Amino acid sequence: MTIAPDRRVADSVPASWVDRAPSALRPYLRLARYDRPVGFWLLAIPCWQGLALASVQAGLDWMDLYWAILFGVGAIAMRGAGCTYNDIIDRDIDSQVARTADRPLAASTVSLKQAWAFLIAQCLVGLVVLIQLPLSAILTGLGALALVAGYPFMKRITWWPQAWLGLTFNWGVLVAGAAALGTPFAPEILLLYAANLFWTLGYDTIYACQDMEDDAMVGVKSSARALGGQISLGVLVFYLMAAALAALAGLVAGAGLMFAPAFAVFAAHLLLQTRKLDPTDGRECLRRFKANQITGLLLAGAFLLGAL
Repeated sequence: MTIAPDRRVADSVPASWVDRAPSALRPYLRLARYDRPVGFWLLAIPCWQGLALASVQAGLDWMDLYWAILFGVGAIAMRGAGCTYNDIIDRDIDSQVARTADRPLAASTVSLKQAWAFLIAQCLVGLVVLIQLPLSAILTGLGALALVAGYPFMKRITWWPQAWLGLTFNWGVLVAGAAALGTPFAPEILLLYAANLFWTLGYDTIYACQDMEDDAMVGVKSSARALGGQISLGVLVFYLMAAALAALAGLVAGAGLMFAPAFAVFAAHLLLQTRKLDPTDGRECLRRFKANQITGLLLAGAFLLGAL
């Protein structure tokens, strides 16, 4: 296989550090989406939210900071691994979609063998992080493997692959609950997991709006295509459900008085996204999608304030 020159991906961050990295490394950094860091945040934030929510009952100590750092490192490794695996499975589809045609495997800037080796290396980093956690958290973390393995195939099977992504991307809530509380099945942790499922349904539906025409041509399913002309209404319903379940999680955990005003800021930031949403404007959809980094951090902050 002839390796093609490095190519920037359409929705990468303009002029990122990846573009200044050594040319031999650039395709791997793009394969792991280091030029699109929003995904790292959206994988790490649910872990941090879970830790913050658990602290309402368990209190805060220095171990929480250690776990938060581990979750951040793990999110970088496993998001990169997940994207690499996704691109291995989707390389033929990606080559037919304008937004993804420049991804390293679709554009042949990385070989399939090289991609598999890179995937294994990232998984080993994730494993090193995982084994630093308590046993209950390790076992919970391993439970996500089936979800991760199945995700790339969901767009071929169901109109709602975004729901599967929600189950997968927010598994860190359960891992954090297992680490901080000794169980992933505490009621407030399960409520937060459900809230984040709807949150992901909302933001990834917005993201999927960018590809609706290409997805229709290649036969790929998505929640954006399923909702048709009701995308804005659908996202609003998803976000309302996310806010309601997150509020209930805070109440069940016994969050203090500071939780309410901080939660109101989170809810306003979340719901304002639907006011500005234009499903036909790809650039605006990408901006709305990226805004969820702040949304997720606002909820984590609300739980932390509720623990005071």
